[in-house]
Amino acid sequence: MEDKAIIDLYIARDEQAIQCTKEKYGRRLGRLAYEILRDRQTAEECENDTYWKVWNAIPPHQPYDYFYAFLVRLVRNTAFDRCRSRKNKASAEELCVELEDGIPGADNMEEEVDGVLLREALDRFLATLPEEKRKVFVRRYWYMDSVKCIAEGYGMSESKVKSILFRCRNQLKQYLKKEGYVV
Repeated sequence: MEDKAIIDLYIARDEQAIQCTKEKYGRRLGRLAYEILRDRQTAEECENDTYWKVWNAIPPHQPYDYFYAFLVRLVRNTAFDRCRSRKNKASAEELCVELEDGIPGADNMEEEVDGVLLREALDRFLATLPEEKRKVFVRRYWYMDSVKCIAEGYGMSESKVKSILFRCRNQLKQYLKKEGYVV
């Protein structure tokens, strides 16, 4: 079923919308939740919570042009909320360690407010990357895919993926310094 038809079901408050969403995107959403949580049962609960959040969000939201991205954002936020509540940050910790040298932390309220500007700077940085590098970077740090999964998905060696990520992190660090961030 097309995304538009699924969203129309949500707007009409037809419970079939949840089943259609699960059939079309459930496997990917569940995998993403699992990559964050590393616990199948909790990932399944997180996926189900996401369907409830979608039910409550549509309407008023009508994400016709970005339904999958809308779902991904909800499942990621739900999974990270579970991590914080369980204090189980093992898989997310690995990614944070990789990026910690390139992104400044929030030590006070001023830096936290500056997060919006940082997000915009990250968006501008990603726009400077060639498509292949941007996709590798986003798959690693947004979708939390493993290096092996990215390599298989793009027909690259794992060492090439690691090299791209290393160079992108260094470029990000330099870009943020140029933007005035203390890295």
